[in-house]
Amino acid sequence: MISFQSFLSSSSGNCTFITNGTVNLLVDCGAGGQYVCECMRRLGVLPADLAGIFITHEHKDHIAGAGILSRKFNIPIYATPKTWDAMENSLGVIAPQNKRITESKMLIKGLVVSSFPIPHDAAQPVGYSFEQDGEKFTIATDLGHVNDGLIEALLGSHAVIIEANHDVDMLKNGRYPYYLKKRILGDKGHLSNEHCGELCVQLAQNGTRSFWLGHLSAENNRPDLAYQTVSNILQNTFVKGNVEPVLNILPRYWIDQSTNGRRF
Repeated sequence: MISFQSFLSSSSGNCTFITNGTVNLLVDCGAGGQYVCECMRRLGVLPADLAGIFITHEHKDHIAGAGILSRKFNIPIYATPKTWDAMENSLGVIAPQNKRITESKMLIKGLVVSSFPIPHDAAQPVGYSFEQDGEKFTIATDLGHVNDGLIEALLGSHAVIIEANHDVDMLKNGRYPYYLKKRILGDKGHLSNEHCGELCVQLAQNGTRSFWLGHLSAENNRPDLAYQTVSNILQNTFVKGNVEPVLNILPRYWIDQSTNGRRF
């Protein structure tokens, strides 16, 4: 069985732990190494037991701790070729054997890992799906818009982490400068609550039964607003007699940022 734990999910940092009981992986590592290690300790997993860190794209909120963990615990980092070119200087020196290229489909100890392109303003960004024994779990955040290729990659997912980054009105009326608002609202920016809800409807109509809303903006969204917006859209299109999907919100941080007085 595939299971996951989000360590953090927001515009400030992203990191998700995934396991099938045999292989342990991270998708992104946008937090300090000490915080990620503390999260893993609470799961009873050693960082050295990670089979890889899969990077979606080179932005800091997705790679901040990846280089440190790779060096300290000899962990492979997987990324697309252009993502490697864009992030290598930020990661620091990575051992040659740990510099891996993401392929469209990979088999890691019985777990099938697939990558697919996503529309975001990065060098070569991707999302990831994980499959085993007929079960499919997918992570798709940093989505500027929804296209046919994205939908095709997501179809068949039993559970998804999906982006609900911002409320359009909060963003437009907020304090962000115009250029940043334009970037977020653009075709290679981030997905709004409304567009997230519309995508969830398409997936629910094709069998997805568990949605986890992630990558919420701390400035331009609220968990309750994201949940209510997506929930209303799902309920308005829900066909009586069908199995109603489960909707969840990922917390900004899984554990408190302070433990025994220490800051992570």
